[in-house]
Amino acid sequence: MTDARRPATPPGEEAAALEGQSGQSGQPAPEPPAGGRLSPDVRSWFSPFAASRLSACCHGGAKMAVLAYSLGKREINQYFTIKNAKLLSLAAVFLLTVLHSLSRHYGGGDTCEWLLSSGKFLGEGVWQPYGCMMHRYKSTEAKDCLHQKRVAFVGDSRIRQLFYSYVKLINADVKEEGNKHENIPFEDRSSSLKVDFLWYAEVNNSMKDQLMSWTEKTAMKPDMIVVGAATWSIKLHNGSSETLHQYKANLTAVAYVLQRLAESSDVFWVLQDPVYEDLLSDNRKMITNQQIDWYNEAALSTLSSAERSADLRVKILRASRLAAQETMSESLDGLHLTESTRDVGTMVLMNSVCNKILKPIDGSCCHPPPPATTVQLLTACFFLAAIGGFLALNVLCSERHRRGKHMADVESGEDRKPAGANAAATLKVPFHAVCKLGLIMAYFYLCDRANVFMKEQKFYTHSTFFIPLIYIVVLGVFYNENSKETKLLNREQTDEWKGWMQLVILIYHISGASAFIPVYMHVRVLVAAYLFQTGYGHFSFFWLKGDFGLYRVCQVLFRLNFLVVVLCLVMNRSYQFYYFVPLVTFWFAVIYVTLAMWPQILQKKANASGIWHLGVMLKLLALLLFICFLMYSQVRCVHCKDIF
Repeated sequence: MTDARRPATPPGEEAAALEGQSGQSGQPAPEPPAGGRLSPDVRSWFSPFAASRLSACCHGGAKMAVLAYSLGKREINQYFTIKNAKLLSLAAVFLLTVLHSLSRHYGGGDTCEWLLSSGKFLGEGVWQPYGCMMHRYKSTEAKDCLHQKRVAFVGDSRIRQLFYSYVKLINADVKEEGNKHENIPFEDRSSSLKVDFLWYAEVNNSMKDQLMSWTEKTAMKPDMIVVGAATWSIKLHNGSSETLHQYKANLTAVAYVLQRLAESSDVFWVLQDPVYEDLLSDNRKMITNQQIDWYNEAALSTLSSAERSADLRVKILRASRLAAQETMSESLDGLHLTESTRDVGTMVLMNSVCNKILKPIDGSCCHPPPPATTVQLLTACFFLAAIGGFLALNVLCSERHRRGKHMADVESGEDRKPAGANAAATLKVPFHAVCKLGLIMAYFYLCDRANVFMKEQKFYTHSTFFIPLIYIVVLGVFYNENSKETKLLNREQTDEWKGWMQLVILIYHISGASAFIPVYMHVRVLVAAYLFQTGYGHFSFFWLKGDFGLYRVCQVLFRLNFLVVVLCLVMNRSYQFYYFVPLVTFWFAVIYVTLAMWPQILQKKANASGIWHLGVMLKLLALLLFICFLMYSQVRCVHCKDIF
């Protein structure tokens, strides 16, 4: 802010003044001789003179730097205020919400289609579908989802690879052994799950008969069918064009059966992955990427025409092909898939089927938005009522302002506001606050509970973590103020430290920096320091003020838990989901009980007699022993390892 008591000095005049001051001297400087060499007397005179000039110049440069910083800070604070930043953020949020809503409405918002047909590698083994998050399933989750189900993989050696990857997700001890060109059964008795691989290397009548048998014997029909084949047709017939036409004719007949199976089962057609032609053996040289593209086009056109003739759908798995395009150079023989490609195909299949069943938090693909609960609807009605009340108060105040802002008091000659004006203005303040809170909660709901915005899973890079930190530090240089207290760990100092730690922890969670061990370890220290400073603040208040009343307790509990309680109502989450606030609340209660119990020892009492310091130490020692007792007791928190 500009100081009104002192006119601002232009930078040019300030620099001139500094230069004039630095050039002052007690006596005139002698001219150096023309020869360029100085006598000892002259050098003795020049040495202190040059030192004084250098010191003055450095001092003037420092002043110029301070002046430039002050002017820059003044300009930034004048045009980029907190109010302007809030308005810009609100405008950006509104604009992005509208754009994403229009994009979803006109561009298609089917996250299942995004999962199956698009994606890219964010890093080594991390696959990111377009616009949604893919959950990485574990064995226990897969068994829960596929309990008492039948899964069938039908096709050639590439489908067999996908089958083994799928089975290893359920049981990691499965080995890829046995005759490769025959059917392979698998059964998990703990979950009553059956997964079968059926060897059909070509799309022909044999494959059609097998699929048709499932339409006739519903008891044997799998709940999930994965089909794909083409490379053997190319290999056996040397990539002839007649074989391509026959493939398309056979697939037309098979597609009708697949559509019938899709009425009650999840049916996937796997597009052929590319090959790495340089690594192919001589008997596979005819399997070129051009041939594979022709067969994929035939499959897409045939299945698409079948979809137009009936209200059925066979899902096309393209994601594994996209993954193979990036990893096929690592294949052992140029034909069979790498582990990373197989893993992508397996996880895409699991997310496509299981997300709508298990509803994982970090799996938004094929996961429809959950319906609003009664509590959420009541919370929304409350905020809408608050917005309606705020608008009604604005209309009421505007109407009274239109009739006349003030009424003259004839007797006193003073102006007085109309009756009820103060009451309306007073009510506007809480209504305005509730309206702002409602808008913030609506934005949170749109981000986390609706499919308005696209989502992306966390993937750590140094730039995503350190660039926001640098930006905030640079911004903080221009927004600072002098502290009113000089004591160590005073209230303003601890609040600023906790604010910085909150920013670092927030960026840490957003960027997924827990994958980087050095950052993970330092943030653990920050979390512990934040918890310590919170407890230290509560201890200092009770130690200095001695206010153990119910009003103080309710005030702290409200301040700590209000936002979390509102989030629980809006987001339909449990209280323990926002783990840090329950943690801080618990330790506030521990500190309160420790200091409030008899004898209550305050700073004044301790200063009067040193024996009371020993009493405080005994209280804290008893608390430490109680904590150690809980830590080493048999009562353990089974989820404590996941808290941080």
